Amino acid sequence: QLQLVESGGGLVQPGGALRLSCAASGTTWNLLAFGWFRQAPGKEREGISCISRSGINTAYADSVKGRFTISRDNAKKTVDLQMNSLKPEDTAVYYCAAYVTWGSTSCTTNLNEYQYWGQGAQVTVSS
Repeated sequence: QLQLVESGGGLVQPGGALRLSCAASGTTWNLLAFGWFRQAPGKEREGISCISRSGINTAYADSVKGRFTISRDNAKKTVDLQMNSLKPEDTAVYYCAAYVTWGSTSCTTNLNEYQYWGQGAQVTVSS
């Protein structure tokens, strides 16, 4: 069984930055692609970014492209999401997720692909 543990959420002012981290344990690291999702009250869960097994391929939703950056650290076995230029509409619960894949150079933000989920981290952007 795979365990995902998130950290780094909190309260920031508009225009500020936060870095979320997701630590993975329990299965083979190099078979996993990762994604970040978010869900605001009254809205469906939205896929905002993903990163392939190799770490070379990444994808972003239009709502965060140019502001958020996903990365993976093979030594620490963590996946990070650097969030810059935060807006009030970024306020949501953010989830780290992973799926086992044989494809090493691609990823998807389709939430139905994901097998494992973290507990969620609250991000609030407010002045």
